[in-house]
Amino acid sequence: MKKNLLILLALTAFLSVGAQTKNINSSPINNFMDKRFGMFIHWGPVSLRGTEIGWSRGDQVGIEDYDNLYKEFNPVLFNADAIVKTAKDAGMKYLTITARHHDGFCLWPSAFTDYDIANTPYKKDIVGALNEACKKQGIKFCIYYSVLDWHHPDYPIHSAKNQTIDPKSDMDRYRTYMKNQLKELITKYDPYMLWFDGQWEKPWTDEMGKDLYAYLKTLKPDIIINNRLGKEFAAMENKNIDVAKMVGDYDTPEQVVGKLNMTTPWESCFTICEQWAWKPNDKMKTLKQCLEIISKTAGGNSNLLLNVGPMPDGRIEARQTERLKEICNWLKINGEAIYGTLGGPYQPNNDYATTRKGNKIYLHIFNTNLAKLSLKQIPNRQVKKAYLLNNQAVDFKINENIAVQLPANQTALPDYIVVLELDGNPEDIPVIN
Repeated sequence: MKKNLLILLALTAFLSVGAQTKNINSSPINNFMDKRFGMFIHWGPVSLRGTEIGWSRGDQVGIEDYDNLYKEFNPVLFNADAIVKTAKDAGMKYLTITARHHDGFCLWPSAFTDYDIANTPYKKDIVGALNEACKKQGIKFCIYYSVLDWHHPDYPIHSAKNQTIDPKSDMDRYRTYMKNQLKELITKYDPYMLWFDGQWEKPWTDEMGKDLYAYLKTLKPDIIINNRLGKEFAAMENKNIDVAKMVGDYDTPEQVVGKLNMTTPWESCFTICEQWAWKPNDKMKTLKQCLEIISKTAGGNSNLLLNVGPMPDGRIEARQTERLKEICNWLKINGEAIYGTLGGPYQPNNDYATTRKGNKIYLHIFNTNLAKLSLKQIPNRQVKKAYLLNNQAVDFKINENIAVQLPANQTALPDYIVVLELDGNPEDIPVIN
C-alpha cells in the first residue's frame, strides 16, 4: 500500500511538472510565434478602382468618389471557405482581414456606423464569413483595425495629404467609438489576434494606446495585440526599437525582414505583389523571392504575414493563388525547417539563413550557385551528420570551421535546406555572429 502511494505521489508530481512546462511553452505569444506563416488580406470597395486602400483617397481617387464606392461594392464571387482553403493549402496557419482600414469602411455590419458592408449591394458580413471559415478549417482568425479613420467626423484629420486638425472633431468621442467597435468585433468574432495600424498621426498618443491595450485585455486577456497602438515600432525603416516603450505584444517591421531577435517577438508583413489592395497587372514577387522572405523571417526568429488583395468580385487572382500553391509545394518538403523552430544561431544573410529545432540546425540555402559553405563552430556542439530533407547525404569537414560541401544537383531550385544533425540541442546556443 505504502509503495503504491509513493508511486502515485511520484506520478502526480511528474504530471504537475509536465503541466507547468506545457503552460509555459503554450503561452499565447509563443503559440503565435510557432505558426510562422499567415495570410494578410487588404480589401474593400477601393478594389473597384484598383488603387491603394486608404492612401488613394483624395489622391488617385477623389474623396467624394472614394467615399461612395461602397454603394457599388458587390463581390458576388466572394467565397470565404475558398479563400481560407487557399490560405490553408499554402501552409498558412492564421489569417488577418482588414476589417477597417484608414478609410473607415467596415467589412462587418457595425451597430455604430452606416459606413459598412450592410449598406452595400452585397450586404453580407465578410468578417463573419471569414471567421466561420477559419474556425471550421482550423486557421486562426485575426482582425486588422486602423487607429485612424479619415472618414469619421470625430477623428481630427480627414486626409492623408492634409494634416490640418478639424476643430469640430472630438477625440474623446472618437475613442469611445473605437472601443465600441472593438468590443463588438471581439464579442461577435472572438479573434485570435488584433492587428492595429495608423497610430503615427499626431492626434493619437502613446497614452491612448496604453489605455486601449489595457481595455482590450479586460475583454479578452489572452488576445494577441501587435505594437501599432504605440509609436514604437520597426516599420519600413526596420529600426531598432526600445522594447520598454513598445505598446503591444510583438513588433511589426513592414515590407522588410526584421533583424534576428531571440527575445522580442516580431512579424514581418509583405505584399505578394507591390500594392496592398488589388491592382490590375500588379507586379508579383517571384517564387524565389517569396521563399527567401519565408526563410529569412523564420531565420530571424519571426513570423511572416503575406498579403493578397482580392479583386472587386471577391476572388483572389488565379496567378496569386498559383504562387501560393508553389509555396505550399515547397513547404510540404521543407516545412519542418519553418514551423515550430527558433531562428539562428547564425545571422541570416543573402546566401543563407538558419533555423533550429531539437538536435538539428537547418541551413536555408538561397545562393544555390554556392559549391560550399563555411560556418563558424557551434559552441559545445558537434555536427554528427549532414543531409538534405530528402535524406540525400551532404559531405562536411570539421576544422577551424564547419565546411559544408553543397550538392550540385540542387542548383536549379529556388531555395533548399541542408540539415546539420548535432550531438545535442542547439536551441540554447547564443547567436553566432
